[in-house]
Amino acid sequence: MTLHTPLGVQAPSQPRSLSETGIAPVMMRNILLKTMFRMNLDLVSDLARAIALPVNLTQELIDAARGQRLIEAKGTLNASATTAEMGYQLTEAGKDRALDALAQSEYYGALPVPLAAYAAQMQRQSVRDIKLTRAQLLQSMGHLILPPDLIANLGPAVTSGRSVLMYGPPGNGKSSISNGIRAALGDKIYIPRAIDYAGQVITVYDPIVHSRAESSVDDPNALRRSGNRYDNRYVLCDRPSVITGGELTLDMLDLKYNPIARTYQAPLQLKASGGVFIVDDLGRQAEPPQKLINRWIVPLEESRDILALQSGEKFTVPFDTLVIFSTNYHPNEIFDGAALRRIFFKIKIDGPNQEMFLKIFAMVAKKKGMALDEAALLHLLKNKYPTIQNTFANYQPTFLIDQMIAVCDFEGLPYHMSPELIDRAWNNLFVKQEHIAK
Repeated sequence: MTLHTPLGVQAPSQPRSLSETGIAPVMMRNILLKTMFRMNLDLVSDLARAIALPVNLTQELIDAARGQRLIEAKGTLNASATTAEMGYQLTEAGKDRALDALAQSEYYGALPVPLAAYAAQMQRQSVRDIKLTRAQLLQSMGHLILPPDLIANLGPAVTSGRSVLMYGPPGNGKSSISNGIRAALGDKIYIPRAIDYAGQVITVYDPIVHSRAESSVDDPNALRRSGNRYDNRYVLCDRPSVITGGELTLDMLDLKYNPIARTYQAPLQLKASGGVFIVDDLGRQAEPPQKLINRWIVPLEESRDILALQSGEKFTVPFDTLVIFSTNYHPNEIFDGAALRRIFFKIKIDGPNQEMFLKIFAMVAKKKGMALDEAALLHLLKNKYPTIQNTFANYQPTFLIDQMIAVCDFEGLPYHMSPELIDRAWNNLFVKQEHIAK
């Protein structure tokens, strides 16, 4: 049976046998022992939840370990009118084996997903299969005042699932537009808790990055468990989005190895698979933009990324991510021609004209409970903006109105705007150029 989310993404099938997990028997056994040891679990239902396997397969694992005299039965626990579960515990040999396994890797809990199975699931839920309409994109950005041709340029970029470079002067909504694109994606996909490559476990699911859609675990004591028949080694989440800015460094795009736990954590772009990776403020990082984009050449062109283990062994993972670069620099200042060719869409985000500026100003004022004042607006447009060559920016209305609100709050005045308050707000919008003796 093929399972789908409400919006049509095919779910990973629940394994019907231990061999269908794709994980080596020794790894499964060791993770079971480590989980019992670290989490102090003794009931099959609790262990099934912890290692993310169906109860019947968890029981098979326990029975196999009992045959190796690593686990023994404790007796009947939790007896009730409807159910009674056998309790289990590690033998001394089981504890020794658990400690030996922990010395090799501290990972325990949900069994990982084989890399090949993960790649197949990513293909089923590719971000490139999303086809957004103009209405959907407009709805996700309905709170923004946008140039009339921007949606027409953004739409093909987003639905292609290819890389996008947004550039233009600061403070004109590039970050807000990026977030709007993320919101427009809308549907849900399956994120593996961890993946297995060559016996090495790489954790992927990150509650800081991934927004869990719902619980993926049935009541193991229910007579019929029909609510979640997909593989519980995955978590159903909103399409992920990773936002990074000036703090981005090249090593953040590599596997992170914890030498104490002897486990790996997925890099940012792998956590963003199936979703959006936003590189904000490009050009503010310690690494030159050209160097950063060079790291993305293979992923952007071939939809695959190359990662390396501590041993130096390299392997390939899917790269199914809509990458959005946002910068205040002109592209020609930070990239060479070869790099620009690899970025599929380049979209300039200009500042608003006076008409759009006034619409944004009125919208922000209404939202913040401040009535418009004609004299104050005329003073702003006739006396202030000419001093900066009428260079309007999207962030300025919010900045100016918040400044006036701060003055009113301090002075104990009702919220209002006036030429005097405009002057005070303007003084904080720009810093006067002057020499300061040191």
